[in-house]
Amino acid sequence: MAEADLPQQPAGAPVAPEEIKAVPVRRPGRLIAGALIIIIAAALVRSVATNPRFGWGTVGEYLFSPVVLDGLLKTVELTIIAMVVGILIGVVLAVMRLSPNPIVVAASGFYIWLFRGTPVLVQLLFWNFIAALYPVVALGIPFGPALIEFNANNLITPFVAALLGLGLNEGAYMSEIVRAGLLSVDEGQEEAAKALGMRRMQTMRRIVLPQAMRVIIPPTGNETIGMLKTTSLVSVLAYTELLYAVQLIYAANYKQIPLLIVASIWYLVLTTILSIGQYFIERHYGRGTARAIPPTLLMRIWQSFSTWRHTEVPTTEQRHGL
Repeated sequence: MAEADLPQQPAGAPVAPEEIKAVPVRRPGRLIAGALIIIIAAALVRSVATNPRFGWGTVGEYLFSPVVLDGLLKTVELTIIAMVVGILIGVVLAVMRLSPNPIVVAASGFYIWLFRGTPVLVQLLFWNFIAALYPVVALGIPFGPALIEFNANNLITPFVAALLGLGLNEGAYMSEIVRAGLLSVDEGQEEAAKALGMRRMQTMRRIVLPQAMRVIIPPTGNETIGMLKTTSLVSVLAYTELLYAVQLIYAANYKQIPLLIVASIWYLVLTTILSIGQYFIERHYGRGTARAIPPTLLMRIWQSFSTWRHTEVPTTEQRHGL
């Protein structure tokens, strides 16, 4: 074709830039690190799987034992009830900390100082032996006659002592989490609610708390997982939760390691379930925000694998810019 037959561009017309082909940067360090991790993980798995001292036969024998499952159920029950108590106390304490009344602020601050400043194991033992201080628990008019009396030894069972120790301690930590969430809400929201004639508690319940949940949920999920594992301390009270259940078994057959592996497996299962639930709750309360909810570990692994699989290897011409 003659040069005169080619379409002529009008004078002054902008010249279309050439298409830029982006070549992904190769990062061999990532591949080397991934290969090393896989090799080390494979060696560890082989060592654990082939070591007869782990007693995997015993693990399979007692994994679904009725005693273990009963302890597992009590662990879940104690975790749920203690977290509900802790969250309710935490919300009340957080609202008290933000109160304009200095006496209310001081009372909540003293509670948080006391229960955060002492170990939870000490608190559990204290509640278990509370009958030594108060043999009789009475309810009645302050500085007046008692209307109802209870024997402390009958009232404070190991379960009640565990619930008091875990729930009251958790309330001190949850109060700071809730308070941080409440302070994350812009003050203009409260001012707008006041302009509409809403009362303070009404504003807190309908305006502030729903928006604060996005900040409150992630650490609350971590606290729930921590509470699940903290219930193992209740074994010192002879309450038959998961750890104490396996302790009763290996006290009879002397197979400590396999039974501890059984308890660890169930703790990992429950932790995984709680982590999945936490992710979906965070995604629910994070709707409408500018920042997207980060993907889970499995999602990140799959995205990395997909990106690596579809990465094009640059040709010789591309490498030399031809």
